[in-house]
Amino acid sequence: MTEYDIKTRSETLNVTPEILERYNVPGPRYTSYPTAPEWLDTFGPSDFEEALKRSNETRPVRPLSLYMHLPFCDSLCLFCGCNTVIKKDHAAAAPYLEKLKWETGRVAGSLDTSRPVIQFHWGGGTPTYFSASQLEDLFLHTRERFRFAADAEIGVEIDPRVTNEGQLAVLRRLGFNRVSMGIQDFDPVVQKTVRRFQSYEQTRDIFELCRSLKYESINVDLIYGLPHQTPESFSDSIDRIIGLDPDRIAMFSYAHVPWMKKQQGALSKYIPLGMDKYQIFRRGIERFTRAGYQYIGMDHFARPDDELCRAQSDRTLHRNFQGYTTKAGADLVGLGVSSISEIGRVYAQNRRDLGGYYAAVDSGALATMRGMRLEDDDILRRAVISRLLCHCVLRKAEIEAEFGIRFDDYFADELARLETLRADGLVALDPGNIAVTSLGRIFIRNVGMVFDRYLRKPQSKPVFSKTL
Repeated sequence: MTEYDIKTRSETLNVTPEILERYNVPGPRYTSYPTAPEWLDTFGPSDFEEALKRSNETRPVRPLSLYMHLPFCDSLCLFCGCNTVIKKDHAAAAPYLEKLKWETGRVAGSLDTSRPVIQFHWGGGTPTYFSASQLEDLFLHTRERFRFAADAEIGVEIDPRVTNEGQLAVLRRLGFNRVSMGIQDFDPVVQKTVRRFQSYEQTRDIFELCRSLKYESINVDLIYGLPHQTPESFSDSIDRIIGLDPDRIAMFSYAHVPWMKKQQGALSKYIPLGMDKYQIFRRGIERFTRAGYQYIGMDHFARPDDELCRAQSDRTLHRNFQGYTTKAGADLVGLGVSSISEIGRVYAQNRRDLGGYYAAVDSGALATMRGMRLEDDDILRRAVISRLLCHCVLRKAEIEAEFGIRFDDYFADELARLETLRADGLVALDPGNIAVTSLGRIFIRNVGMVFDRYLRKPQSKPVFSKTL
């Protein structure tokens, strides 16, 4: 780590009600900048195809990161904010794979496929909703059209409730080396309220199976702030997870956005708020760091020897739509309904509804529904926000050398606004650096928001969940 290495002692986690009220406000998670609400519906399939072709001309050649969205689930968890399609009849979802394979070939046709794929990820939904043979067919179809690097990171999200040995064995044979599994919370009252029933024993058995198959990394997802959670009840889930010894942990804040996800309205009167929710989060930080995990920032923890920690130490950690990643410098290509691509100076998103996605594919066009070409100011601010969120230290000289600006002049207004955060203990400022403190790492989204010029526009309706 750097000279600003975070020490998560209990005293650094003392948040006053005044600080919580000031900073627990709606704000982006900054998996992109500018954020998706700023993207334009006038950006369409031809714009994205042009961006794909132009990316082949970049020198040095940029590798590829592929993401495929497999949105199907058997049932809906009430807390879920993902793009999902609920189908109990699995046969009804089979046509999706054919559309996805067509799109994969169509996109590959616009790319120089000698560019290596260094990262490949299946997300959802629940990818293991599909059978082992269906998953193998989809993967082989993709591998025939792209060149995978020998050391590619190949990951899949799984639901322990529906994943079986046959699926995991096939995926491992194909080259998948990372597994990320949703847990959220083991407490039976919480599970009943959010309609996700998943026993500890189910999860433990999948862990043991993944280890027997020699997956290189096993990661888990938790959510704090769910209905009926308390610090005490969540502690029991944390202790069980520590006993399972995952390599990485994502402890996401429950994003309560019932104006976007109507099913969440049923949870409104049961969710912990304000200081109650913060104490649950604090309990997670304390217990995981005490167990030897390093707090990467925002909501991620990893073992000190994990490549995430090494990347943060050597300042190569990156952030994109999949969260924190070590694969900086790659063009991200999203495939499937609602998926997002980041190609150089361009963002693009596919249609979010299954009908629209199918119609686009059937017409022979790419499924792009919106996107954005970034201006020079966007690129600059993206770099500033990303380095704060990833490294927790921004070195002004690096930005000045890369972008040809004088930092203090260009960001004079932002530096003035940072004074309030400095006074509240979230950042430390010196002539050459902006350093995020231990307290600031908890509110790191707020630190990034200072440099977000789009947040200065009045919003007519809620867009983001709260930062904690």
